[in-house]
Amino acid sequence: MNLIINSIYAFFSSLGFGIIFNIKGKNLFFSSLCGGLGWFVYLFSSSFMSTNESFNYFLAAIFIALFSEISARVLKAPVLVFLVCGIIPLVPGGGMFYTMLETLKGNIDKALSLGCNTLMLAGSIATGIVLVSSFTKLYFSIKRLINSKIKSTENNNYLNKSI
Repeated sequence: MNLIINSIYAFFSSLGFGIIFNIKGKNLFFSSLCGGLGWFVYLFSSSFMSTNESFNYFLAAIFIALFSEISARVLKAPVLVFLVCGIIPLVPGGGMFYTMLETLKGNIDKALSLGCNTLMLAGSIATGIVLVSSFTKLYFSIKRLINSKIKSTENNNYLNKSI
């Protein structure tokens, strides 16, 4: 039950950022849904899988990127509309805050530890997004190449029959 409530909170936080970013209509709903479901994936993987926090962020980022790519194609909108609002709940803002707090307190060792952990989480998010984006671009490039080869073969067959 706690997973669902937290996911609803993430949905509304993404909704708020979507309103700030001036996203309208269906795109606003689906970008908010992306954030809520992405946070659900993170919470689910942290609760039921014995993996480290970075991997959980990585899985959530992969889900968010896939959801964004699919939503962008279905709704004919830029991927960033869904991606930016989707990653809002994942942003390790608390880690950045506590890193700065420990730095100001003079606890350099703790600040470095927190800072490295925060960078690792941010890197996991970025890696998940780049991985999905790269595979998506590769997939559609190969698909376009195959379709052009098929069309050129069909055109050549048509020309050969007419001669």
